[in-house]
This record gives sequence, structure tokens and C-alpha cells, in this order.
Amino acid sequence: MAGTIVIKNGYVYDPLNEVNGEQQDIFIKDGVVVSELSAADMKDAKIIDATGKTVMPGGVDSHTHIAGAKVNVGRMMRPEDGYKATLAKTDITHSGSGETVPSVYMEGYEYSKMGYTTAFEAAVPPMEARHTHEEMRSIPMLDMGGYLVLGNNWFMMRYLKEGDVDRAAAYVAWMMRTHKTYGIKCVNPGGVENRGWGKNVSSLDEANMHFEISPREIIDGLTEVNEMLGMPMSLHLHANNLGHPGCYETTKESLGISSKTKAKQNMAVDWAETKIDASRDQSVYLTHMQFNAFAGTSWRDFESGVKPLADYINNADHVVIDSGCVPFGEATCMTGDGPSIHDVAVLTGGKWSNTDVELECGSGVCPFTYLKSNPVHSTQWAMGLECLLLIDDPWKTIMTTDSPNGGPFTKYPLVMTWLMSEKFRDQTFSECHKWANDRSTLGGVDREMSLYDLAILTRANTAKTIGMAHRKGSFGIGADGDVTVYDIDPTKIDTREYSDLINKFSTAEYTIKGGEVVCHDGEITMIPDKRTYYTDVSVPDANEKEMLKDVQEWFRYYSHGFNHYPTPEKYLVNPTAIKANMEQ
Repeated sequence: MAGTIVIKNGYVYDPLNEVNGEQQDIFIKDGVVVSELSAADMKDAKIIDATGKTVMPGGVDSHTHIAGAKVNVGRMMRPEDGYKATLAKTDITHSGSGETVPSVYMEGYEYSKMGYTTAFEAAVPPMEARHTHEEMRSIPMLDMGGYLVLGNNWFMMRYLKEGDVDRAAAYVAWMMRTHKTYGIKCVNPGGVENRGWGKNVSSLDEANMHFEISPREIIDGLTEVNEMLGMPMSLHLHANNLGHPGCYETTKESLGISSKTKAKQNMAVDWAETKIDASRDQSVYLTHMQFNAFAGTSWRDFESGVKPLADYINNADHVVIDSGCVPFGEATCMTGDGPSIHDVAVLTGGKWSNTDVELECGSGVCPFTYLKSNPVHSTQWAMGLECLLLIDDPWKTIMTTDSPNGGPFTKYPLVMTWLMSEKFRDQTFSECHKWANDRSTLGGVDREMSLYDLAILTRANTAKTIGMAHRKGSFGIGADGDVTVYDIDPTKIDTREYSDLINKFSTAEYTIKGGEVVCHDGEITMIPDKRTYYTDVSVPDANEKEMLKDVQEWFRYYSHGFNHYPTPEKYLVNPTAIKANMEQ
């Protein structure tokens, strides 16, 4: 029977159900987790013996850059990237290439080999949403969604400056439906708009050009709008001054702006059964904390600012972060923060690209190489791990590399192993510039994360944070039948033998999606069905009608017509709307 499978006798890690390495059987029928199978179902079910193996829900990546115009620019700017990693065609798979920015087919295959079944594109410019969806539909193996970039949008800045929160909320709701996107992304609020005139903003209270609205007002307004609408995920914040020495202070102050707004997730979905409340707790989701945590006044006295940020987050209940780790080697910096990419390009002297997306946002791309011999890069490596090890509660953290900014997602196994093995960290320290130890606190951290912790960072909390825990990140009854089986016996783990952990995390023994084995020991065995998630938000009809009159009037400033702006559902594979704010 398709989508019906039993994973027997494995050591199960399911944090949303408080299952910590207990030997259990997982039953999946018709692609969904069930409590048991009937005798008739068992006759036709596929049986996997997971004795001595680690079993987790399928991996969920809540912040990655794998689809859209800037990703394609990264591919075009790095022809050398294509021959550094290649994949041959098989009977059921396409060929592919690319190390830091793989081709679309290769992206899906590589995620699946590591045990991931879901990934969300972190930045979708509204005007380029069709392009992004065209790429997402070509990425196999993964359920997907994308976050809409709104922190420098002309309409949002106007409405928030005027204090018209209702109109701002109506605009966000319409934009989510129009572009089939999932959450609100806010990048360098106010600063990206200034980039069109070669400028930036330097503080939270500096008003930007023309719209005369400050980053503080934008963050506050978008947080309020997000919770008014009951969005699945909280405001996804890329803070101002990212990548500059001393920026941790701006980040800390930015997080405080959202503290007065209570999370009000309001989704009309059927929730999988979980022991822990699977709804989100936070009103702000800070992305790639490492890049937002630089201390010092210049590159000469640069040091980690993670500890003061971690101390703040340890005492705050409204914040969740992803780490943005740096695993060394080749990377491609790509972001909606055009000013920061320009600054990186000035530092490196290499090729770079900046784009202004009309009335909406901007972006930049710059190839980059992180070197262990470089004092700043070595400190950044330590900082990324500090973000996860200094925050006491793993339910406030998510593991990422901000792929491909800190490094490609294919290096997640390295990060997972550094988190589990103090010896591996010590070995890396011995290979790094001494700043890694002298200018961070990581050398004094003896914490080693468990498999349960990693299941939180890469599955349970990821799904919970972005509002997908109703069907992802757990083995609760009714959850999607997505499973990762690692050839790791938890009773025999020796974190001093870290090379074995790296290898086992790099190639899952089984990746199961919707109850079907899609990858076995690194070989893609089938191409599963996939879904594209977006948020369908309701607002009063009168509010939307009034807002649309204004939008259509201002559309004369766009280079194309209003009727060509929306992204039709035909651009999506199995479009799946998450209904929100349905009382309106």
C-alpha cells in the first residue's frame, strides 16, 4: 500500500512529544502518522528494521536561499562553482552541479540525502515571486514555501508612517494571497530603500529618505500587523547594521521593539497530536544571529557580541533565533540587504551585484571564502556555535548556515557535529587563527548537545517557529509521514570519534517522505509528491477594497501593469493554503 510503512525498534527522538531516545515503532498509513496499523494493513506495509538506529522526523529548514532571482544571479556570477560539485543523471534523477549554489534539481537531492523533507526560501521579492515559484516547483523532494520581503516596501512605509495599521494589515493580507507567500520578512528596515540613492541608515531612529520613517517604526508596525493577522510565523527580522562591528547593540535594541506585542497565531488547520503545545510562542524570529552579533568598533578590535545577545534572549520569551553558522570554505553571500553586500564587496575587492526591485526592496550577491587563517572568519565560526550553545533553551534556537551566506546547507553535518563534540571544536580551534579563541567565549564552553537537542534545532522547533508543527517536525498522530533514519546507535556514541558522526549525518540511511522511501544510503529511490505552502489571510472586505484603490493608483510607478502582478496558483506545485484570521 503506497505511503504505508512501519519503522520498527528505532531509538526515536520526537521532542514535540517528549520522546527522548525511547525504542518505539512508527506507523504511517496513506502518508500520515497513525497510532497503529491493522493486520490487513501490515500485510502490505513496508517494514524497516531500525534496530540500533536513530529515528527523527524529517528535517525542516526554516531559513535557506535556494530559489529566486538572486539565487540565479549567484549561479551566473560563479561559473567556477559549477565544476566543484557535480551530479550525474540517473534513470529517475536529473544531473546537477554547484557547490555553494547548486542547480535546482541538485538542491532537492542533496537535502534529501541528509534527511530533510521541508525547506523555506527566506526572501521573496514580490515583483519576482513568479520567478521564485518557478524555481521552487523545479526543486524536487521538498515541501516548500517562501517569506515575502516587506521591510522597505513603499506601500508599507507609507501606511505605517501615517499610522494606518488597518490598511497596512489589509495590504499584507492581499500581498500574501497575491504572491502565494507564507510570512513577513523584514530586511534592514528603511536602509534598503536608501540604497537606491547610495545610502543606508545607521540607527534605529534615523528616518530614511522620502518616506521619513525609522527602522524602529517599521519593526514595531510590522510586528503589530503580523499578530493582528494571526500569521503562522512571527516577523522574520534581518536587523539593521548587519555585518558591521558593533551591530550586536542594534540587534539587541531591535529585539526589544517586539517585546510588547504578544504572539497571536490564528490558523484554521488540523493539528497533529503533540504533548507540547505546537503553536508558536514568539513575536520576533531573528535570522542569522551570528551576522547580527558583531562587537567592537572596527575590524581591528572586532570580537564576538553573541554573549550579551544570548544573555538577553535567555531572559526573553518573545524571541527565537536561527544561527547563521560559518563552517569555513566557499560561500556565496546573497541577501535582500544591498548596503551590506556593497560593504562586503569593498572589503573583498571582488565581483559583486546589487539590484533595486522597483517599489519594493533590493538585493546583493558577492562570492566569498571563509578561511581558518583569517582572524575575523575564525571568530565568526566560533560565534555561530555560540549562538546555539550559549542560549540555554534549545526551543529558542534553530540551526542554519543562512545558506549559502555562511556556507552551503550541505555542511549542516559539520555544524551538528561541532555542537555534539567538544573534541571536534577543540580540533578546529587548533587549526584556526587565535582570535577564534581569544575573541569569543566558545573555548570555555563544554556543553555538548544531545541527539534530542539536535532534533529540536533541526525539526521540532523549526516547524513550531514557522507555524508548520501542525503537520511537520513530529511523529504526532496526523503529522506528515516524514522520517529520517540515521545509522547512529545512541547507546554507543563516542563524541570523540567525531568523523563518524559527520559521515552519518551527511548520509541518512533512510529518508522517508509521506510514507515513501525517497532516499536510501545517499541514493535517490523515488521522486515524491511535494506541496507549496502559502498563507491565505482574511481581512474585512471594506479594508481591502479601500486599500486596493490606493495600490492601483500608485501602480503607475511600476514598470508593468497591475493585472500582471499576481502569481497564479498554476506556478505552484500542489498549492496548499494555510488559512489565517478566518474570523474576519
